[in-house]
Amino acid sequence: MYRCSWLDETSEIYVKYHDNEWGVPKYDDRELFELLVLESFQAGLSWLTVLKKREAFRNAFDDFDVEKVASYDQAKVEELLQNKDIIRSRGKINAAILNAKVFINIQKEYGSFSNYIWGFTNGEIIKNKDDNFQVSTPLSDKISKDLKKRGMKYVGTVIVYSYLQSVGIVNDHELKCFKY
Repeated sequence: MYRCSWLDETSEIYVKYHDNEWGVPKYDDRELFELLVLESFQAGLSWLTVLKKREAFRNAFDDFDVEKVASYDQAKVEELLQNKDIIRSRGKINAAILNAKVFINIQKEYGSFSNYIWGFTNGEIIKNKDDNFQVSTPLSDKISKDLKKRGMKYVGTVIVYSYLQSVGIVNDHELKCFKY
């Protein structure tokens, strides 16, 4: 069975993510929030690093309950900075809290974050037509710009494009991949 060439098939956690999650359309706001936070923590690091710490992130961030994360105070930030099992970046932790607040505002405006994010493609999945590797697109540029305008941090176009791939709005599996 052929999988995308970027995948390290010696890593069980990576293979499981590729085969069962990456590019699978997600509509649940908790899942969408989790992946938004994880993608922002990935900035400058490998996705495999984040995947290995995912369970620790779930524990540290109250299973990505957006309301709880939005209510985190400075004491919680300091607690997270002491947690050796997650990526300890003050900027990224503060961004997760800020982004949770913006996420909630978007939910209020659109009825759900899912309605908002899928609205950019009218609910359609964008399927790659070739194996040309890209890190951003006009769509990720547009969403990044809108999220930043709303006040989110760590949502540059490259992070947003990775996010769109992870939540299945963009299917970027290689043409020969069994997941395409």
